[in-house]
Amino acid sequence: MTTFWSWYVTILTSGTIIGLIWLVLSTRKGQRPETTEETVGHVFDGIAELDNPLPKWWFMLFILTIIFAVGYLVLYPGMGNWKGIFPGYEGGWTAVKQYEREMTKGDEQYGPLYAKYAAMPISEVANDPQALKMGGRLFASNCSVCHGSDGKGVYGFPNLADSEWRWGGEPDTIQTTILAGRHAVMPGWGEVLGEAGVRNVSAYVLTEIAGRKLPENSKVDIDAGKKLFAGNCVACHGPQGHGTPAMGAPNLSNPAAFIYGTSFAQLQQTIRYGRQGVMPTQQAFLGEDKVHLLAAYVYSLSHTETDAKVEKDAK
Repeated sequence: MTTFWSWYVTILTSGTIIGLIWLVLSTRKGQRPETTEETVGHVFDGIAELDNPLPKWWFMLFILTIIFAVGYLVLYPGMGNWKGIFPGYEGGWTAVKQYEREMTKGDEQYGPLYAKYAAMPISEVANDPQALKMGGRLFASNCSVCHGSDGKGVYGFPNLADSEWRWGGEPDTIQTTILAGRHAVMPGWGEVLGEAGVRNVSAYVLTEIAGRKLPENSKVDIDAGKKLFAGNCVACHGPQGHGTPAMGAPNLSNPAAFIYGTSFAQLQQTIRYGRQGVMPTQQAFLGEDKVHLLAAYVYSLSHTETDAKVEKDAK
């Protein structure tokens, strides 16, 4: 903040406080000490305003509020470039410094515990009750807004509690997804295929791959849709539509692949305009040790303890 604006804010704030002090004291001084039945002439809905003095407790609340404001402006930033004298904060208190301080304190207290679990394989961490409680809290704070509190997903966000994984459901792959994030790109094919092509490809995917029925009286050519699929879609979804995890292309034979809706109209919308799904990276925000714990929790949503034992014995 420049010197001019610093002084502007300081003078304006100080002047406001001084003006409030004068207003409270001057109005108090002019009040009569005794109560009266006289009114000030204001009547509303049969209720008259009496010309009585402001209650002392009410007056003291005004005074305490002003004292609080002055104390706050001394301790914290608020008067232009004044940094405040709140102890323990070099260069003044800020919300960012408070957050960093709390995070440092938390890392010192819980860091060794996170490090302990970080040294364990994710499949083993997924069977530790304490680790799952910690991972569940991390999930609730950082993931539930998109994937739901139970991890079963919502419109546009995949279900993490089933066996269908766009980028792969192996422990290390889940951790990589959370750490680095993902950006799935389904291009729009409307201009390439045309409206008839969009309908035909949608019909082929819905009936021949997903095994669903079309709405009655749908005017489509499934054979033409099959040819268009083979020429434009197999590069990502494969000849049978079973997907390519390395590209984030879902398995179209599984209903869980259709996170934007499974109806004929919704599928046409997806093919016509495309989709842009983004899973944001969590590495900078949570760090590797917390992500390791979070990955174990996510892994546990779709894997039982028996699954983990079989995987461990196989190694």
